Amino acid sequence: MLRENHRGFKFDWIIIILFLLLVGFGYLNILSASHVGEVTNYFDTTQLYGKQLVFLGLTFVLVILILSFEAKFYERFASIIYLVAILALIGLFIFGKDVNGARSWYGIGSMTIQPSEFAKFATALAVAKYISDLQTNMQTIKDQLRVTAIIFFPALLILLQNDAGSTIVYLAFFFVFYREGLQQIYLIIGLSLIILAVLGLKFGILITAIIVSIVLISVYFFRKKKRGSILQYILVLLISIAFSYGVKLFYEHGIKPHQQNRISLWLRLEKDPAKLERMKKSEAYNLIQSEQAISSGGFSGKGFLEGTRTTGKFVPEQETDYIFSTVGEEWGFLGTSFVVITFVFLIIRILYLAEAQKSQFSRVYGYSVAAILFVHFTINIGMVMGLIPTVGIPLPFFSYGGSGLWGFTILLFIFVKLDSNKINEW
Repeated sequence: MLRENHRGFKFDWIIIILFLLLVGFGYLNILSASHVGEVTNYFDTTQLYGKQLVFLGLTFVLVILILSFEAKFYERFASIIYLVAILALIGLFIFGKDVNGARSWYGIGSMTIQPSEFAKFATALAVAKYISDLQTNMQTIKDQLRVTAIIFFPALLILLQNDAGSTIVYLAFFFVFYREGLQQIYLIIGLSLIILAVLGLKFGILITAIIVSIVLISVYFFRKKKRGSILQYILVLLISIAFSYGVKLFYEHGIKPHQQNRISLWLRLEKDPAKLERMKKSEAYNLIQSEQAISSGGFSGKGFLEGTRTTGKFVPEQETDYIFSTVGEEWGFLGTSFVVITFVFLIIRILYLAEAQKSQFSRVYGYSVAAILFVHFTINIGMVMGLIPTVGIPLPFFSYGGSGLWGFTILLFIFVKLDSNKINEW
């Protein structure tokens, strides 16, 4: 299994270099966000930066191990890896440890392991395995439902553990399905539902109905051919109204108060100044401090270990979900631009290599990697800058934690291994 003729294998060093840049720069920012006073011992494992250094050392061991396996191993055992990940998620309901209200970790001594971080690459392998099967046709409802079930099951288990942020990531796979033949109508419907949800919450059902009516009337008159029955347009309007009303009911009665407040702050729904001020002091505190830290960095930043809001611990969870605010304060516009550009280059490189794969399994897996990284990167940075509602989701290769770092490393380097084998695939 570990033996393989490495002649003809060539790892993509562009991906590897981009990975090293991200984890290296990420560690510097974790050091800034977690240090207290003068740093005298970088290997002090009582401090978060010392633990992260240990995680980094084990990461490189993990990379060597991943690249040592045969490329075919990951396709051959994709289903078993997925099953193990599912069992690990189920086991949390019995043996899991509660952290900040989420039962998402196994406690191992003084350390914790979060299975949801590893379930992502396991699901990506399972999706690639199923789609690449000769009997699979993504144009059929049967296969669409089956492959959706593959991503739905781990997503549901993670949601039941009160980890909505990690659940959202599984929507990334629908971009992969689209690349592999899923009809465009699904993406149009999905985007339309998101817009309807936002309109319904922001402007109410009546205004939403008027906007939808205007759009439908415009479509009807501009489509000179295949206009369809007027009843179809009326049905779409009624469904849109019903959906918007359902979203509003779910917002008011189906989610927890702190989740309501986050959405309310994002969409500026609260009109009562006193209540709005209370919400800012509670739910929006992290966001406000994060925005102030980023804006205070200016063009070139305050300098490494010189961020006053970072060293003063004004931003809660700054070494994890809000690590990007450290970049903004200490490295400024130049540092944040470097992070964004590096992530964009990495994702584009993965997509480029995915298209060059001779194996459909490798191509689907590559697109899954790019989609997962894109969703994580976009949501995390958007959250930290107040562009989207606050959800607990780490910045890949940057945020503190062994599970996240190892999960993303496995996700990425399995693709590096698959890509290195493409010259041997026929």
